[in-house]
Amino acid sequence: MINFTRHKKEAGQASRLLLILAVVVLVAAIIVFLVIKMAEKPPSPVPTNTVVNQPIYEQTLGNIKFIFESARDHGDTLYARDAVKTNYRDGSDLTTTERFIEVKVGARNMGKVNMEEGSWDVQEIVDSEGREYVPLEGNYIRPWIPEDDLCGTLLKPAFNPTPCIKIYEVSREATGLKIRVVTGPDNSDDLKDAKAMKALVDLIVTE
Repeated sequence: MINFTRHKKEAGQASRLLLILAVVVLVAAIIVFLVIKMAEKPPSPVPTNTVVNQPIYEQTLGNIKFIFESARDHGDTLYARDAVKTNYRDGSDLTTTERFIEVKVGARNMGKVNMEEGSWDVQEIVDSEGREYVPLEGNYIRPWIPEDDLCGTLLKPAFNPTPCIKIYEVSREATGLKIRVVTGPDNSDDLKDAKAMKALVDLIVTE
């Protein structure tokens, strides 16, 4: 007589062994996969082309070094009481719909001979959008230009920087302000020559 109970028991045991074996193989495969993944090197970061431009507060053109010294925002009014030159004072304030910015840049002769008068200057303010603001000129602005303003004067070798002070009318929206400095070819006094050397110096504007 055939013992069907025994055959069923043996078949069940074989099924369980196959199931256990399949689970063991699956777990082993997962472990191997994880080990391989952990052994792989992480992907290299994608290089970016972003360049951070550092501010430049000094520029050397030929033998003349230009050095940013100060920039002050006077707001929309230059008050008569703050005028420094009494011979031009008429008691009137000077106002604008925008703002007045006073800039002071020093020029130093790094060479061995004198740089003649008119061989250097400070020109326009340039903002981050490329807009340019020219310095104010004429008797109406002179009351507020300090006495130590020596723009374009003779530069002697190795002397302390000679200050150049100018006041500009600048838009309230203008940001990233820089000042353009200039000297002629070979530090000559021909500032309008096509080969005149020019550069931009960053400004820190305070109130």
